[in-house]
Amino acid sequence: MKKGLIALVVLGILAFILVGYYIRTNNTMVEMKGEATKQWANVESSYQRRNDLIGNLVKTVQGAADFERGTLTDVIEARSKASSVNLDLDNLTPEKIAAFEQAQAGLSSALSRLLVTVERYPELKANQNFVQLQTQLEGTENRINVERNRFNEIAGDYNIYIDKIPANIVAGIAGFDAMTLFESVEGAEQPVDVEFNFD
Repeated sequence: MKKGLIALVVLGILAFILVGYYIRTNNTMVEMKGEATKQWANVESSYQRRNDLIGNLVKTVQGAADFERGTLTDVIEARSKASSVNLDLDNLTPEKIAAFEQAQAGLSSALSRLLVTVERYPELKANQNFVQLQTQLEGTENRINVERNRFNEIAGDYNIYIDKIPANIVAGIAGFDAMTLFESVEGAEQPVDVEFNFD
């Protein structure tokens, strides 16, 4: 009888420890995922700010009557395409991030062409509103990079935590999945070949 009681007490203590571990580990995962979700919102906010600034930049450039319409149309179309690709943190896959990055890269490319074209229009370069928007856009590009890096850091820590033994058991039971991180676009590791042709 005494041995049975001791075994029951030991099993009770062991069960209490296991349940406590499960709860603590689950709560840690919830907190880490919450931090990653919050940081993801910062990434989206930075992209939204960029989108808003580009809209204002386009309106300012449209005011220049003789400005090349083709370049401006490219930016408007790329902005529309980039805005149409939405990412949901719960369904983030490498394919969806690649599509999002491709749309953002298209927008960046069109915007770069616009800014190069603007160099030929002194009246636009002298427009104070345009200069301020261009400066804000540069700052926003930096902010996007910082927020993406922070997201990768937080989501990476979360991914490591849920992969470790025995936390991975709790993650499997509770349905915590690894988060997809931002990666460089294909070919970004190659040096850029710049040619200056002054013919």
